[in-house]
Amino acid sequence: MDQETFNLSIRRFLKKVGISSQREIEHAVEKALENGTLQGNETFQAKMRLEVPDLEIEMEFEGEITLEQPR
Repeated sequence: MDQETFNLSIRRFLKKVGISSQREIEHAVEKALENGTLQGNETFQAKMRLEVPDLEIEMEFEGEITLEQPR
């Protein structure tokens, strides 16, 4: 196994997931702000699922997305 190739491949995958996920969330928030279903001060629970069937990996990551700093 070439460790450098492996690490770069993982980083490319994670970058793709991160950028695509961020765009989807931003688009959904912008749309909800435009149609009035959000006020702009909400905090959302978020979940991300990672599956790599060939390695028998199934994991969930949870966190929060906040639209505005608490005062």
